[in-house]
Amino acid sequence: MTPDDLQGLVMDALDDLKGQNVLALDVSGSSSVTDWMVIASGTSGRHVKALVDRLIERVKAQGVIPIGVEGQATLDWVLVDLGDVVVHVMQQEARAFYDLERLWRTSPAGRAGERTGEGEKGAMEPSTALTSVL
Repeated sequence: MTPDDLQGLVMDALDDLKGQNVLALDVSGSSSVTDWMVIASGTSGRHVKALVDRLIERVKAQGVIPIGVEGQATLDWVLVDLGDVVVHVMQQEARAFYDLERLWRTSPAGRAGERTGEGEKGAMEPSTALTSVL
């Protein structure tokens, strides 16, 4: 499965259970760790758990085994490492506090998609703050 196909599968899995403000960022040009970073919000700990469980179920059905899953004890912020795609599923309060989107700025180049319910799309590129982390 290509990184782009996996990113599409992740987006679909998160949409299945109404993940909110799902954002896919193409970081392949600035990171040797992953090609895509996907960020989504859940409305509660239960919703975050359901989103993560569905995501893992869907990728495993396609033969992709997660490298790691962190944060399932608290369910404020769960990270699912799929290799080519790293997924952050967060409760809205955690997402606002950590503000991962702040580390990214709009750019006319690149591939990224945001699903807000209106089919909006936008391209993003990482800021130097996140580049040093990746």
